[in-house]
Amino acid sequence: MNSQIISAIDVGTNSFHMVTASVDDNGLLNIISREKEIVRLGSSSGDMSYLQRDAIKRAVTTLRAFYKLAINENSQIRAVATSAVREAKNKDEFIDLIKRETGIELEVVSGIEEARLISLGVIHALPILAEKALIIDIGGGSTETIITEQGEMIHLQSNKLGAIRLTKKYFDGIPSNEISISKCKKFIKGEWAQTLDKIEGVGFTTTVGTSGTMTTLISMAYLRKNTELPTVLNGLTVKAKHVLKVIRDIKQASSPENIALLNGMDITRADIITAGALIVEVAIEELGIKNFVISNYSLREGVVFDTVEKTQNLEQYHQLTKLRYKTVTGLATKYGADMKHSEHIRKLCNKMFDQLEPIHGKGYYERELLESASYLHDVGFHISHDKHHKHSFYLIKNSIMTGFTNDEAELIANIARYHRKSHPNRSHGSYNMLSPKKQQIVWLLAGILRIAEGLDRRQIQNVEDVELTIEENKLKIKIIENGSETPDIEVWGADRRKAMLEEALNLEIIFE
Repeated sequence: MNSQIISAIDVGTNSFHMVTASVDDNGLLNIISREKEIVRLGSSSGDMSYLQRDAIKRAVTTLRAFYKLAINENSQIRAVATSAVREAKNKDEFIDLIKRETGIELEVVSGIEEARLISLGVIHALPILAEKALIIDIGGGSTETIITEQGEMIHLQSNKLGAIRLTKKYFDGIPSNEISISKCKKFIKGEWAQTLDKIEGVGFTTTVGTSGTMTTLISMAYLRKNTELPTVLNGLTVKAKHVLKVIRDIKQASSPENIALLNGMDITRADIITAGALIVEVAIEELGIKNFVISNYSLREGVVFDTVEKTQNLEQYHQLTKLRYKTVTGLATKYGADMKHSEHIRKLCNKMFDQLEPIHGKGYYERELLESASYLHDVGFHISHDKHHKHSFYLIKNSIMTGFTNDEAELIANIARYHRKSHPNRSHGSYNMLSPKKQQIVWLLAGILRIAEGLDRRQIQNVEDVELTIEENKLKIKIIENGSETPDIEVWGADRRKAMLEEALNLEIIFE
């Protein structure tokens, strides 16, 4: 087990969290420190179209402090941004600003990936492997629901139902009343209807609440029967009927000032708790939930475990992690890709990438992107043979890529898009929106993929292997054939596609 120290940062809609921890040989999380700051990055009742200047300023200040604390621990930083950032039209400017001002690279995750990371944290916090566990995480911008069984995630869903989003829509600056509460609940039921139906269909035996809204409500319910909270909240269990009584008290209190006076209330959450509580109320009423148990681990702890797992798989096995492998091969199979051809392309790409490492200096991360693009480059055939590289780009970019961030999916889509035909140019909007660093990655990896594709031009795996040598300003690629047929067509195909890699490496490529 890698004992590296990781600082996982959750860039949420309401608050930013950072946990700095390591994972020991028994798979247990050793917490070094926790940090939390209320930032209120998102502030819209609908789609969070733009991050506002004052919120951005608070984000920069907080992340700059988090960065210094993480560096002080000599830890690896991994920062994940959720609802507010992924919906913002100015997210690219925000990401660039955060990198420039704080040194932190933000990963924007999809709602489904957010749900997966949350569940990864929860299954390490509670003994629920034998249960069919429903996990509910209510954030500022979205609500994630997950059902796990035997460690497998059998339901993952993210809905645009969050405490801040609903507060802005129904209770912004005014006390709640019967009319606004009724309208809000009606909206929740409509927005959540399909998800609730799916949850009922799958079924569950226990319900886990995690993150601010759920933890606050469960704690308040516990304090109705007890004088004080236990030191550790993880595993704390209450009856759903007691949570409903807390929600009743919140509705009756009406204003944030009165709500803040309720026993156990987190006063920093008093102005948004009504909206979050109504989401919980709908869940209890519609799903027949009987009990709730708190998980102290959620997204940020899930990020720590996910980072350790990825590092292990890459360093020990030098290949895609199990989850990512299942995602890309599942998507390739779904869209009818020739898996024998795809696997051979992956093999040739890896060979070239590894032998070129002294020149390009890239590592495991870029290798994973290349492997993924190798499996998925031809999925566009599902739509049409004509311009299939463009269709591949569309399908990859718009598919649910479990285990990948949105940014990684877009990089893979761009790499696959340039496996044939034209090189990137000014008219290609998606490529031009990438940072210069990411454009360089696309150019290099797509260049390798283009040559590999040429070397299996007839898709008969006629080229068994390649050996690369560099002499002066020339890259010589020796073709090792499998003996079935002379690979003249393959060499011809690769030679036609070599210009992109030549430019990326600033070397002339010669096939031998």
